[in-house]
Amino acid sequence: MRTLIVVITGLAAWTMVMSLPSRMSASGVQSVQRSLAERLGYKATDKILIINGDDTGMCHAANVATMDALDNGLMTSATIMVPCPWFTEIARYARANPAKGLGVHLTHTSEWQVYRWGPVLGADKVPGLVDGDGYLWRSVEDVYAHAKVAEAKAEARAQVERALKAGIDVTHIDSHMGTMQYREDFHRAYLELAAELNLPVRMGSPETYERAGLPGIREQATKLGLVFPDRLIHEERPEPNESRKDFWLRMVRTLKPGVTELYIHASVDSPEARAVAGSWKERAMDYEIFTRDPDMRKAMEDNHIIRISYRPLRDLQRKERAAAAK
Repeated sequence: MRTLIVVITGLAAWTMVMSLPSRMSASGVQSVQRSLAERLGYKATDKILIINGDDTGMCHAANVATMDALDNGLMTSATIMVPCPWFTEIARYARANPAKGLGVHLTHTSEWQVYRWGPVLGADKVPGLVDGDGYLWRSVEDVYAHAKVAEAKAEARAQVERALKAGIDVTHIDSHMGTMQYREDFHRAYLELAAELNLPVRMGSPETYERAGLPGIREQATKLGLVFPDRLIHEERPEPNESRKDFWLRMVRTLKPGVTELYIHASVDSPEARAVAGSWKERAMDYEIFTRDPDMRKAMEDNHIIRISYRPLRDLQRKERAAAAK
């Protein structure tokens, strides 16, 4: 996980953000009057948690872990990397399990050493998104250096459309490696796309945007009628000598009232996973912690945490936007 940094250049760039369409401002007023938890039908004091599985569809090991964690573990939602070779497997699962909260992990990078993928639109349609080998760039910085925002938005839209065509009832979008959120103009396109597709989005916590110098970006997303969790566990790090399990237990035990998203990268430990990702060990640990670990289940119960998927957020967003448009 990396620190969320949204790059903005002076007043002109901030004016671009504030000039986004505001026809859905009625729902924004409603969100100020009532908390997200209350709008979802809960009490404002309830602790509500979305546990999202990122990188689903990336490889078979990720799919196996995600499906098990959704069916038998604590995971409540997952986001799918549509350009990856194992997309078809998770699409089949989604069609067989239409009530699951499955979204799209908008993918503009292909970071691994030997396991790569390209854009769904093809290199000829979005040439700025591909490297000399025809794959998506390995890093976010390379994307920013070579790609146009319009290319990134077009590829993102195509990924969602491919997911829908494959029979996935897409519930939300977020951004792989944060590419659509780490620069102001990309973030603007990210919010515009979410509004056009009428899908909830992952957003950084208020404190994250304060540190990034964009304290009003969440309010702008609300003006567009978008629904998103109150907080995202993203910048937090383990304390010295704190195990991965203890870190996650601490995050759960200190959860604040409201709606929080916590994301993991689940994967089974397999030769494939070890060959693909240098972080295979952490991914396997997260899978076990949020699928089979009794201490994590007890922490959820002891702290009266209500687990939900992104589906209720999507339903709420569409209801509120429809009402605001009348």
